[in-house]
Amino acid sequence: MKPVYMINGFLESGKTEFITFTLGQPYFQIKGKTLLIVCEEGENEYDEVLLKRSRTVMELIEDEEEFNPSNLVELEKKHKPDRIIIEYNGMWNFKNMKLPWYWKIEQQISIIDGSTFPMYYTNMRSLLAEMIRKSEMIIFNRCDGIEELNVYKRNIKAVNQTADVIFEDANGEIDEIFEEDLPYDLTQDVIELDNNGYGIWYLDSMDHLERYEGKKLQFVAMVLKPDGFPKGYFVPGRMAMTCCADDMAFLGYACEYAGADALEQKEWVKVTATVSKEYWEDYKGEGPILHAVSVEKTKAPKEEVISFA
Repeated sequence: MKPVYMINGFLESGKTEFITFTLGQPYFQIKGKTLLIVCEEGENEYDEVLLKRSRTVMELIEDEEEFNPSNLVELEKKHKPDRIIIEYNGMWNFKNMKLPWYWKIEQQISIIDGSTFPMYYTNMRSLLAEMIRKSEMIIFNRCDGIEELNVYKRNIKAVNQTADVIFEDANGEIDEIFEEDLPYDLTQDVIELDNNGYGIWYLDSMDHLERYEGKKLQFVAMVLKPDGFPKGYFVPGRMAMTCCADDMAFLGYACEYAGADALEQKEWVKVTATVSKEYWEDYKGEGPILHAVSVEKTKAPKEEVISFA
């Protein structure tokens, strides 16, 4: 079988930039030759030095009728590549594409310009659907200033539920958590947070505190009583490993509780509390403040440390 990597997207969506970036990465400096088949010429061109350094040969096929198994086999015979990358033309209907029978698509990635997505989704939905239907990864770039990313994701998931959807702006990947991806139900009377849920809630509440204002949470936590903390407050939280065993942090927010003085440092408790947005000096502004409804002593969880690794 001949491994094939399919990169598709509409003209000027960023396919060439993505492939150029990939060819330049250390992990791509692998043995053997790469055949790059380009099916349209955009504004950006491939750098000859990069192609030579990555042992990549490029062939251009501009006519859809020429993109057929017979011609593709001839290109393979000509160059004898170990792997093939195809930059596919987004205006060619993907369901009509035919590859030689022994070419196996190892990975299919769709590149989408976030700034023009609504236009293509409205006017060329059938082409777009065929393009993304079997892609393992959908990368939206140029997402600066776009507030409807959750709508974009729903549009994609309606066609391809299993695809990984990634959003990027000028600073790189956007680490956005959408409400539908949360591992708990925000409509519940009491939102119960397990290990995974606690970590996601802690991060999400930094950016989307409005989701939690007035909500009631319940979770198991360790008691932290920092020196100089106001009377009637403590910090329930969890130790978290963010990337490795040496990189540990305590994740928790201030909690108002009348019985705080009676709590012991590092004991385990089950906290039920409501969330509000208030000024807190340590936050240097407004942030999440918990107001305990109940704090009950409990035993330590089986996994005391949560992980983001």
